[in-house]
Amino acid sequence: METLVTGKTILIVEDEQDIVELITYNLEREGFRIDSAGTGEDGLKTAKANSPDLILLDLMLPGMNGLDVCRVLKADDATCHIPVIILTARDEDVDMVTGLEVGADDYVTKPFSPRVLIARVRAMLRRHEATREVGSPIHVGEVTIDPGRHRVIAGGKSIEFTFTEFKLLVKLARHPGWVFSRSQLIDELRDDQYVIADRAIDVQVANLRKKLGEYGHYIQTVRGVGYRMQEIP
Repeated sequence: METLVTGKTILIVEDEQDIVELITYNLEREGFRIDSAGTGEDGLKTAKANSPDLILLDLMLPGMNGLDVCRVLKADDATCHIPVIILTARDEDVDMVTGLEVGADDYVTKPFSPRVLIARVRAMLRRHEATREVGSPIHVGEVTIDPGRHRVIAGGKSIEFTFTEFKLLVKLARHPGWVFSRSQLIDELRDDQYVIADRAIDVQVANLRKKLGEYGHYIQTVRGVGYRMQEIP
């Protein structure tokens, strides 16, 4: 049965009022509640005060830009768990890559179809809800992954991951030794309703390795194929 995601609160951080009104109109029709902020600074304050279920974040904001806003959101214990979809005005890999590197979970390129945006919001919320389901902890060497609590302990130290990073880590850890192609990992993380570059998976894997530190080598690259989690006796 499909997880219901209506009634959730979406925070729109966007300085172009016509875009805010367009997004608000379409999301409210789908049953979502909307907060909005026109600057990065106001977006951070609203996110911390209201704890929305998802944030739509424009990159080109006056004052504090969207990338810096995302960095602060993901570094703050009060907001790091909130999924972030960035809105980028240019269809360039550099925007997507940079956004993912600083912790965004997904991206939408302007101009976008309201129907596509709604589908992306719903997909992200469904997956976020799924991570809350109770599941047995997964042990890989010195790394313990608790899907139910969205928690990772590596070498006795707690590590924070974005929703998308955590989802990818769980996928690999549940099947140690199995090789997953980039397209298989994309299918796990995304809907089939849109195309995303393989580069996005490479960025997420690089983020995982960096955050895992000395245990980053547990995630292995299989040249010409994809990635796998090392089998550790």
